Amino acid sequence: MDFGMILTAGPSISQKEIDYVLDALQNGWNEKLSEYIDRFEQEFARFIGVKHAWTTSSGTGALHLALLGCGIGEGDEVIIPEVTFAACPNVVVYTGAKPVFADIEEDSWCLDPKSVLRRITPKTKAIMPVHMYGNVSDMDAINAIAKEHHLMVIEDACPSIGALYKGKRPGSLSHAAGFSFQGAKIMVTGQGGMMVTDDDEVFKRAQWLGSHGADGSIKFWHTAVGYKYYMSNIQAALGLAQLQRIDELVALKTQIFNWYKARLGNIEGLAMNTQPEKVTITYWMTSIVMKRDFGITRDELMGKMKERKIDTRPFFYPLSDFPHFEKTDNPMARQVAYNGINLPCGVNLTEEKVDYVCKVLRELLHI
Repeated sequence: MDFGMILTAGPSISQKEIDYVLDALQNGWNEKLSEYIDRFEQEFARFIGVKHAWTTSSGTGALHLALLGCGIGEGDEVIIPEVTFAACPNVVVYTGAKPVFADIEEDSWCLDPKSVLRRITPKTKAIMPVHMYGNVSDMDAINAIAKEHHLMVIEDACPSIGALYKGKRPGSLSHAAGFSFQGAKIMVTGQGGMMVTDDDEVFKRAQWLGSHGADGSIKFWHTAVGYKYYMSNIQAALGLAQLQRIDELVALKTQIFNWYKARLGNIEGLAMNTQPEKVTITYWMTSIVMKRDFGITRDELMGKMKERKIDTRPFFYPLSDFPHFEKTDNPMARQVAYNGINLPCGVNLTEEKVDYVCKVLRELLHI
């Protein structure tokens, strides 16, 4: 059967999203200019379990503001995982600080606390764990290290909306956090993000700098060089509807992973997403890591799957392999990054398509 190209991602849009966006489009102007923004921020803060949430134009903007709100600046160092999206080191550089790359764990693919300890210097000011592909970093260990060394913790929670860590939501496990609603995420606003925190001063500083450094008491009076990180009311309407369906969306992602697990989970040397004890992950991406020689390289496998109309994504590359960063020795990061693949897992994916993907994959791996 010809399914057409089976893509790695894609959102679920229901009548709720259409109704909210249409209302914002027709009525969300003038005195109602921020109606959906306010509702989205309030409901998001309640969902995460924090005092403050502020909509932004992207997850990158949310992380940048979180760093600025926490006082990260010139001469500081921020420890981040070697394997993550380029936005993470970029936002550190935006502040004038230096990103320092630590290794990742073999099973969770998240920041390795033991490697973090080896990267701390007198200049270290913060740790930025990334909840990779919807898993959740070992926040107890990371927060313990941060407390001992008097460091800030800023979560990159962009992939983990809907997850749980020992009964708490990602984004509530640190001084501040950023979320992304980019079109490939579980919940989407096209582009967009959210900065969250429990700290009044962190929030005040982040909001101020994210509004062009505006003095809220005098219109068009600015007291610092700031940034334009606003989300539109129309985007917020879409985000609010998606948030109200988040349990449904995470359940769809979990079902898709379980379909893959039933078909691929018994292949020796092929690792899949793991769920730590007392953690509920989102399976934002269903992923595999080739841990033995299958007679075909990762890139060759992805190419052959593309020929069969199956789209895939490579894992994020090790950041210090990029030419503008200093090379860092993180062996697990390289082993995982150059052998990892994200499989098609958009929330609308059918079991029939998963079955086809797995049959092709097993054929190419000679299983």
